[in-house]
Amino acid sequence: MAERSTAAVDVADNSGDEPLAAQAAQATSDGVDTQNGRAADGPMPDKDGERTPAAPAAAPELHSGHKLARRYRLEECVTRVDGFSSWRAMDEKLRRAVGVHLMPADHPRARSVLAAARSSALLGDPRFVQVLDAVEENDLVYVVHEWLPDATELTALLAAGPLEPHEAYQLVSQVSQAMAAAHREGLAHLRLTPSAILRTSTGQYRIRGLAVNAALRGITSDTPQRADTEAIGALLYAALTQRWPYENDAYGLTGLPKGVGLIAPDQVRAGVHRGLGELAMRALANDGATASRQEPACTTPEELAKAVAAMPRIRPPEPAFTAPPEYQHTTYQQGSYGRPTAPGVSTVQNLSVAPPPPPLQSRTGRALKWGVAALLIAALGLGSWQLADTLLDRGNQKGNNGTSNTKTGTTDHEEDKGPTPLEVKGAQEYFPDGNPQDAGNVSNTYDGDLSSYWRTRSYLDGPEVKIKDGLGIVYDLGSEQEVSAASIGLKYGGDHTTLTLYATDSKSPKGSVSTMTKIAGVTTSETALHLTAEKPVKTRYVLLWITAMPSAPQDNFSSAGYKQGITDVKFSG
Repeated sequence: MAERSTAAVDVADNSGDEPLAAQAAQATSDGVDTQNGRAADGPMPDKDGERTPAAPAAAPELHSGHKLARRYRLEECVTRVDGFSSWRAMDEKLRRAVGVHLMPADHPRARSVLAAARSSALLGDPRFVQVLDAVEENDLVYVVHEWLPDATELTALLAAGPLEPHEAYQLVSQVSQAMAAAHREGLAHLRLTPSAILRTSTGQYRIRGLAVNAALRGITSDTPQRADTEAIGALLYAALTQRWPYENDAYGLTGLPKGVGLIAPDQVRAGVHRGLGELAMRALANDGATASRQEPACTTPEELAKAVAAMPRIRPPEPAFTAPPEYQHTTYQQGSYGRPTAPGVSTVQNLSVAPPPPPLQSRTGRALKWGVAALLIAALGLGSWQLADTLLDRGNQKGNNGTSNTKTGTTDHEEDKGPTPLEVKGAQEYFPDGNPQDAGNVSNTYDGDLSSYWRTRSYLDGPEVKIKDGLGIVYDLGSEQEVSAASIGLKYGGDHTTLTLYATDSKSPKGSVSTMTKIAGVTTSETALHLTAEKPVKTRYVLLWITAMPSAPQDNFSSAGYKQGITDVKFSG
């Protein structure tokens, strides 16, 4: 048979009866319990196929160092069960590791194993672990296959936890497409377990044991496509939930609770990707179990591959960037290049850099320091002399003219002036709908008495005023002023008061509020607020407009409801 130069992985499978840590350490093992010499296959569903009873023939008694065909040197036995054994071997001709299955030529399954191996080798699909040779000689039948030392079993991946959605998507996509291609060539697997799936260091999934795994164990099925499809669904289910989708524990995974049947993945574990969970149910749908959306079951790998392709693409997670390591000086930069180093001392990290000497400690440095000090003293003396001369000249000029230039004697920049209070000359309530609130008490809002106030009526709906556009008072400043700020005292606090100041054209404006120039606005739950305009607005009349009021209890003037009162208003410019 044609020989390939790829590395190797065993094709038998593993149920996970061993501890998960042990499985993780044997990503390329044959998958049989080597401690007690029995097959580690977990109980598989009957629908996967029928198992031929084990043959009475004993496994060949070979030992490490034995050579097959004067080429394959056996190195380590990884499986000895059911009349056959599996080995890690060395191909001395091509100098590479390979895997070898051995059984007596008179074993009842020997012919079927040879036929399965040769059929699998003819497929030549790189998504499968390749069969390199299948030979019968010296009363032995042996199958040589690839060995992939950099690959990791899905069993070991699931021991660390469920796969993230993008990785689970890649798993079901690649495996279903590969098995669809195999079935088009008339080949089935029938033993697609977590240990039959390998993930390489490049992120690709490889399938081992195509046709051979089932032949080694005498497994057949009347519906091979359905059996492989359901097996892929079980793999996806396990990848999403870290649980085996049957009642029995298998392959290092805990089964589902007994008596509840097949339940959706998102009922087993929170946060499961919904599309992938439904896909797993469609692949597993039989014996009354259906997908959550009542979509038709996928009965062949081809149908499953098409269903995966129809899903929205799942993006990979964002890569996590780590900070670069701290920069380390080389021995040359540290001044230790060429020097002998004591045993056990690192020449890069353990050598400390001597601190530089304090500045200006040499003879030249001291001279420079005194020179700079002398220059500074000279500069200060010169500046003081020039300042005194200037002051004397100004004094003489003042005595000669008999006048003082007070403007010139002060700084060129005038001091910043603070806000100027603006006096309110009058005010009246603004009610464009013809219904005033408390028109007779408007003057209480600027009389300087915090105990007096103007009030609104009480409303059932709020905080926003819904039956009116708003409630307000127009203040007359006597003449046009630059209005830049205002302080306002409110009677009621709470959630919430919305208040806005507008510049208007008269004490009784005719237009709507939307046509007025906004000065400032605020929403608050406090009883004292300060509004500041982004830019001062020049106006004589200022409208204080309320569009939301807090809820307040009953008092002497009105019942409980949404209402407000204004106790004090002051403007500044």
